[in-house]
Amino acid sequence: GAAAAIVTALVAQPAASREATSALKGHNTNAPVDVAADRIEVQDRSDRAIFSGNVQVRQADLTGNAARLTVAYSDAGGIQIERLDASGGVTVRSPSETARGQFAIYDLNNRLITMLGGVTLTRGQSQVRGGRLVLDLDTGRAVIDGGAGTGPAGTTTGEGGRVTGTFTVPQRNN
Repeated sequence: GAAAAIVTALVAQPAASREATSALKGHNTNAPVDVAADRIEVQDRSDRAIFSGNVQVRQADLTGNAARLTVAYSDAGGIQIERLDASGGVTVRSPSETARGQFAIYDLNNRLITMLGGVTLTRGQSQVRGGRLVLDLDTGRAVIDGGAGTGPAGTTTGEGGRVTGTFTVPQRNN
């Protein structure tokens, strides 16, 4: 199952980086993006909108929550969202996975979600923790590493360069 795939990927990868396949493989990035928040500030000259306060975002089966969300868009005959930057206790959920971190970047053009800062990826009872998660929505490839780097505005994303995990195992009756 899913936990076995994560464990197999963990054994095959170096200690500083772990890889698994996400349930979001093939996620429909062409679906509309719905956003709700307490406040919106549109910065038309910069082609962006800033949502703040209890931000909720949804695209097909993918949902997210954050304190703040910046939406970068192009305005060529209609608004086309290109990138979402979320901060402040970000949670991203699919039907079977939940990822949490301090920051998230969703690059719609490249179909990538990057989460930074104390990242936790949970699938069922299994959990992997690290500093950075990169999720490719085309392939479903999810890579978690120690993220010993910096995030937005110079914030630290590292977890000491280590990835840790807790996984369920088959239960037997003795």
